[in-house]
Amino acid sequence: MSTTATLATLSDSGPLSDPNWWRQAAVYQIYPRSFADSNGDGIGDLKGITSKVPYLKALGIDAVWLSPFYPSALADGGYDVDDYRDVDPKLGTLDDFDEMAKTLHGAGIKLIADIVPNHSSNRHEWFKEALASPKGSPARDRYIFRDGKGPDGEFPPSDWDSVFGGPAWERITEPDGTPGQWYMHIFAKEQPDLNWSNREVRDDFLKTLRFWSDRGVDGFRVDVAHALTKDLTEPLLSKLELSAANTGVDGFDDGTHPFWDRDEVHEVYAEWREVFNEYNPPRTAVAEAWVHATRRARYASPQGLGQAFNFDLLQADFDADEFREIITRNLAEAAATGASSTWVFSNHDVVRHATRYGLPQVSKSKAGAKGQDGKDWLLAGGPKDQLDVELGERRARAATLLMLAVPGSAYLYQGEELGLQEVAEIPESERQDPSFFRNRGVEIGRDGCRVPLPWKVEGTSFGFGDGGAHLPQPDWFSKYAVEAQDGTEGSTLELYRTALKLRHELQADEDLEWVENANPEILHFRRPGGWQSVTNFGDTAVELPAGTVLVSSAPLEDGKLPGNTTAWLR
Repeated sequence: MSTTATLATLSDSGPLSDPNWWRQAAVYQIYPRSFADSNGDGIGDLKGITSKVPYLKALGIDAVWLSPFYPSALADGGYDVDDYRDVDPKLGTLDDFDEMAKTLHGAGIKLIADIVPNHSSNRHEWFKEALASPKGSPARDRYIFRDGKGPDGEFPPSDWDSVFGGPAWERITEPDGTPGQWYMHIFAKEQPDLNWSNREVRDDFLKTLRFWSDRGVDGFRVDVAHALTKDLTEPLLSKLELSAANTGVDGFDDGTHPFWDRDEVHEVYAEWREVFNEYNPPRTAVAEAWVHATRRARYASPQGLGQAFNFDLLQADFDADEFREIITRNLAEAAATGASSTWVFSNHDVVRHATRYGLPQVSKSKAGAKGQDGKDWLLAGGPKDQLDVELGERRARAATLLMLAVPGSAYLYQGEELGLQEVAEIPESERQDPSFFRNRGVEIGRDGCRVPLPWKVEGTSFGFGDGGAHLPQPDWFSKYAVEAQDGTEGSTLELYRTALKLRHELQADEDLEWVENANPEILHFRRPGGWQSVTNFGDTAVELPAGTVLVSSAPLEDGKLPGNTTAWLR
């Protein structure tokens, strides 16, 4: 039997074979370069992850979601992929991947791989071939090339902006040395968009899905799942025309945008579903699709990817009414489509929620604050206000405990179980995120949530590795280290461990019953079996309902639930 067949068998049999494991799973996102460094080069790697599997098992998660680990120049943190069926040499080898997958499965932990289908890197063999080939060639048809405007084609095909700032088109030099066509890149110029109208592109990704599934990958997180298919029929609309046609509540909600959320994308995912269903249990997938709420269901349908990220709570204020409306609406959507809900507060693209909740409740993701060193800093532009670290940590713990009680999958981001704050104090010379450099003065970028984790209280990289860390770690990381919290009563790490253990014991049917309360600051619901979650969004302690308290995000005050606290009871 081949190595890959052996690895696949590990997830096709035994305790890992439940086809519905994903519906109420606790999934832990690992950003590989910042998790654990096994060889002291300052970059996290696959062997580092393997070494921490006992930690992950003790935490109580069901699955690991691995952010991109493919060969990459890191123009966008690994989301610029050179080769979809290999491992970046800085992170390890395919053998290291196989060993990691085997070790995770041996601990009862599933493995979800990030896949980046909208674009490759500009170092991908296909793109290099496209640059060396003439206009109209099959090699160029794998990407989106267009002639420029103007007498000599010196202007881009449209005035569209990329997500990272600047134009969404880049001009190439033709093989004969003359200025040539333009290629489209929704993100960085190092990330040319693939042409999903091309059958070769579609077939190659089916091959990639099977490649990793055969190596034991149990599911896939699909990057910008709503951007693959495009309609670039001439004449291309201008930014002004797109804005005028944008009548949806949260943007285009009818599938007519030239490159976001087009209906044809679901033809792609129907083919992917056929591949997923070749395996036992079927491989899972979750879409990163920033779309109107009414459009999310198709991504999450059983005929498609099965799940789609719901970012509503992530974007919400810490407010009882807002949380209740979001939870109610999303559970209803999931029930109507046969999907399961997903919940998330932090990931590799956003400010950590322990920091967001310590900022004024106004445009949190774009608010400013002072770092723990007292220096002014900006998260993403906006006014500078004092960051309330204690309040942020308290609300983050309460919000997470509430999230873990709600039906559906909970997605956790590495370090949030330590209560980590966003790292603001990163010198410009050490920043890596292209969104910072392309939107200088407007966005601070995402480096602050990608700083390597602190495992030990002391050391050159707080136990991340024997060398330094590829992003600077602040001195205050010491008090958040795993070593400082392990076994410490009341620590955030121990709260997560307790909550995840109880969640496994208490989870049952995907039902939720609201319990009405005269106090508008209280959010109270009951789960099957008599399990209850009570969250106090106010600042004043309140009486708890009758029952035995199983866990609370902060110590009770004379039997009362303090402000900004969640408790589970039965």
